[in-house]
Amino acid sequence: MSTADLPTVNAFLNSASTVLIVSALVAIKGGHKRIHAKLMMAALVSSTLFLIGYLVHKAFHGTTTSEHMGAFRPYYLALLTSHTFLAIVNLPLIIGTVWAAVRGNFERHKRLARFTWPVWLYVSVTGVLVYFILYVWYPAPH
Repeated sequence: MSTADLPTVNAFLNSASTVLIVSALVAIKGGHKRIHAKLMMAALVSSTLFLIGYLVHKAFHGTTTSEHMGAFRPYYLALLTSHTFLAIVNLPLIIGTVWAAVRGNFERHKRLARFTWPVWLYVSVTGVLVYFILYVWYPAPH
């Protein structure tokens, strides 16, 4: 595997995070606290590995261009802007939510998770969409 393969790996990791956080919500709604905790830790690992892969890819390959998208480009940039903004916001939300759970402050954890969960889901899903737009549907010409 080379650093050029990282976008595909990252899309897989984002997809895994999506499945894990949805599964974790189902688990906690069903009263399965231990399963919820394990699923959320797996989602945290998956998202952390994504972030590492994303930063490594950017360090070696820079930004992927989108000038070749034609009329679709403004829609892509709107999606990318919301994705990027919420990804930045999401990091401290995740840290705060996890920290509350680790400290046993489950009321605070629950309050924070009401904001963190949908943002994390949006960022994970739109991350996969960004991958498909850039590398499958509108790949840069060589």
